[in-house]
Amino acid sequence: MDFEIVNGPVTELETDCIVIGIEAEGKLSPTAAEIDKAAGGYLNELTTSGDLTGKAGEQQMLFKVPGLNARRVLVIGLGKAEERKDRHYRKLVTAITGTLKRSGIASAVIALDGLASDQDDTYRQTRQFVEWCSAELYQYDATKSKKADPIKLEKVALLLSEDDTELGEGALLDGVAIANGVSAARDVANLPGNICTPSYLAERAIALAENYETIKVEILDEAQMEELGMGALLAVGRGSSQPSRLIVMRYTGADKEEQPHALVGKGITFDTGGISLKPGADMDEMKFDMGGAASVLGTMETLAEMHLPLNVVGIIAAAENMPAGNAVKPGDIVTTLSGKTVEILNTDAEGRLVLCDALSYAERYNPQSVIDIATLTGACIIALGHQATGLLSNDQALADSLLDAGEYAADRAWQLPLWDEFQEQLDSNFADMANIGGRPGGTITAACFLSRFTEQYRWAHLDIAGVAWKSGKQKGATGRCVPLLAQYLLDLAEQKEGGDDAE
Repeated sequence: MDFEIVNGPVTELETDCIVIGIEAEGKLSPTAAEIDKAAGGYLNELTTSGDLTGKAGEQQMLFKVPGLNARRVLVIGLGKAEERKDRHYRKLVTAITGTLKRSGIASAVIALDGLASDQDDTYRQTRQFVEWCSAELYQYDATKSKKADPIKLEKVALLLSEDDTELGEGALLDGVAIANGVSAARDVANLPGNICTPSYLAERAIALAENYETIKVEILDEAQMEELGMGALLAVGRGSSQPSRLIVMRYTGADKEEQPHALVGKGITFDTGGISLKPGADMDEMKFDMGGAASVLGTMETLAEMHLPLNVVGIIAAAENMPAGNAVKPGDIVTTLSGKTVEILNTDAEGRLVLCDALSYAERYNPQSVIDIATLTGACIIALGHQATGLLSNDQALADSLLDAGEYAADRAWQLPLWDEFQEQLDSNFADMANIGGRPGGTITAACFLSRFTEQYRWAHLDIAGVAWKSGKQKGATGRCVPLLAQYLLDLAEQKEGGDDAE
C-alpha cells in the first residue's frame, strides 16, 4: 500500500473516503467545519440531533455528502482532549484502518487536523499513523495453502498544510521504513520451528545483504565457533540436529573508521527447555523465542531503508534448544568465549548462554554502545506484564536514551535496577558463576549474568519476553522492539548531524 501527503481544499479532493474528526460534545474539527460549510450545515445538523456526539471511538460513515468530490466521509469521534494519549490514538488508527479495510475502499484521505493525539508533533503523528495502519493491514499466510485475499485499500493520503508537507513526507519515509522492519520481524518470528532454524535465520541475513549494498554478512558455523572458544553458545545447541550459527551483519552508513553501535539478538529458534524440559502447554509459542533475533533483522532492514549516517553491527546468536542424549545437562560446566566458566544449573536458562558469547564477540568491534534484545525471562512478564520491555544497563545515559526513544516511538521500556547485591545470587561452588540465581528478581539476575560479559563497553539489555508476541485469538509476533531501536538510531543520527553542523 502507498502513503502520501496531500494539500489543498478538502472539498476538492478526489478519493473514495475522507476521514475527519469531531471532538467531544459535537465540536467540529477545522476540516469538519470546512465540509459542513460546503454541505450547507449537514454535519452540524447531525451533531445537533445527537447522531454524531464526538465520543471517543464513535464512527459514522456518510455517503454522498453535498459539496464534496469524495464519495464517502468517515466521521471519527476524537473524545475529550485529555483522552488523546498514545493508547487512544492507536485505537483510533486501528478502528479507522479496520473500517476502511472492511468497506472495500481503495483510497482514503486522513484529515484529522492533528487533533487525534495529545502530542502537538506533526512528524510523530504522521509517522505513527503509517506504522500503526501498516501493522493493522499485516497478514501472515506463508504457511497456509490458501493465500490471503489482496487488501483493496491501495492508497492512504494524509492531508497537511503546505508548511508541514516536507516534515510530513519525511515522517512517511521513516514510518514506512519502520513498518517494513516490523513486518519483516513479524514474518520471521511467526514461522514455525521446522522452517525457521538457525540456518534459515542465516539465509534471511544473507538475503538482506543481497537487497542492500550497505549491509555485509558473515556467518560463523559450529567449527569456527569451536575454534574461537564459544563454549556456552555451542552447549545450548548440542542436543539439536540443527547446527547453531553466529550471524554478523555490518551496516556501513558512515566512515569505515567510525566505531559502530551493536545490536545483539537472542535467536533460539525453538526452546523446549532442553533437559530441564518445559511443560507441554503452550510450548508451541516457544517458536517466538527468537524474537530478539527477529527484531535485529527488522531493525537492520529499517536502518538500510532510512540510510542513516551510522555504522551498526547486528549480531544474532542462533541455536535450537532440544533434549537429547548429547544435550547439555544440569550441573555441566562450560567455558565461554571470555574464558569465564559457567555452571549450568538449568538448561532452560539458555538465552543468556548464547548471548554471553555473542556479547563477548561484539567486543572485537570496539563498539560505541551495545544493546542486546532477548525474550529472556518469564519473570519479566510477572514484573511488567505485556506492556513494557524490561531495561537494564551499566550506563545510565544509554538507558535514558533508550527510555526516551521508547516513549517517543510508543514502544515503551521500563528500567529495572542492576545492583551489585543481586550478583551474589549467581555464586557457584564449582564455576565462576551459575547460569541462574533463583526465583527472586529473575529478570535482574539474568541481566547480572550478562553484565559480566559487557564490562568493556556501554551496554543495555532489553528483555522482550512480555511484548514479543501475543497469545490467544490474536496469537502472533508483534515486531517489538523495532520501533524503539529505530528511534534510538534516529536519535543518534540526529545528534551526530547536529554535531557535524556545529563544527
